[in-house]
Amino acid sequence: MTTRPPRKPGRSAKQGARAPGNETITAEKQVHPPQSGSTRAGTISASLEAPVALLNREDDDGTVIAFPEPPGRRRRRWWLAGIISAVLIVAGVIAYLVFSPALAVRTLEVQGNRLVPEDAIAAALEPLVGTSLTQIGDDDVRALLDGFAPIEDIAVAAAPPYTLSVTVMERTPVAILESGGEYILIDSEGRQLTTVADRQSVALPLIDGGTNAVNSAVFSSIADVLAALPTAIRERLVHASAKSIDSVELKLTDGKTIFWGSAEENAAKARVIATLLTLPEQDPPVSVYDVSTPSRPVTR
Repeated sequence: MTTRPPRKPGRSAKQGARAPGNETITAEKQVHPPQSGSTRAGTISASLEAPVALLNREDDDGTVIAFPEPPGRRRRRWWLAGIISAVLIVAGVIAYLVFSPALAVRTLEVQGNRLVPEDAIAAALEPLVGTSLTQIGDDDVRALLDGFAPIEDIAVAAAPPYTLSVTVMERTPVAILESGGEYILIDSEGRQLTTVADRQSVALPLIDGGTNAVNSAVFSSIADVLAALPTAIRERLVHASAKSIDSVELKLTDGKTIFWGSAEENAAKARVIATLLTLPEQDPPVSVYDVSTPSRPVTR
């Protein structure tokens, strides 16, 4: 009977040692498997989603990360804030000028008046005292002075900080009417402007007929002639009359007469009489200047 020698333990050990090595290789292959096409696509998708997740990520304390504002939007906000500030400043200045008592009227200056006393105008404008200069216009002053017949128009100027200057434009008186011992100044439209007690205090011609003279058929002719005369000549007249619309006569302070005729070519007649009155005194003296035909004036 043949006896087999026992197996050498070294061969089995080698075989046993190889097995763990095979397992290790297998495990490594499982950890790093070959990547297929779908796996690569998933990896790329994950890499693209990472920044988005980072943008939406919140800090550990629950606050959202604030990213810097674009420069263009920041500049627009600054411009808008600057415009709003400027508007508010201007509005504040305007409100101050309109409502501030620093610009309230305390002094009234009146000029240009001859027929209306200054104290009468100042009394009529008393309601404006205490009102801001910026709130007063020509119409406000005009309404307060509307009751004065001689005043035709006005002009208002502010003289800060508290003075209101009023310039009065009065109607021009051209003649005088006598009524009840008073002398009434009238303009070329027959409007009664004011009265005077002394006839000699006013250098204007007297028209006969009292206050009813303005209703006569010849009044408009006389008034038109007087209005066309220079002030210097009108102040040398003492009387004006007319028997008809074609026979206007004017009497000078020295007793001489101007025969005007009709109220036509008034400008030409006014130039002629102005020249005639500057001529040296003649011998015999002139008693009548006839300018009814201005191209051929006659003296006698």
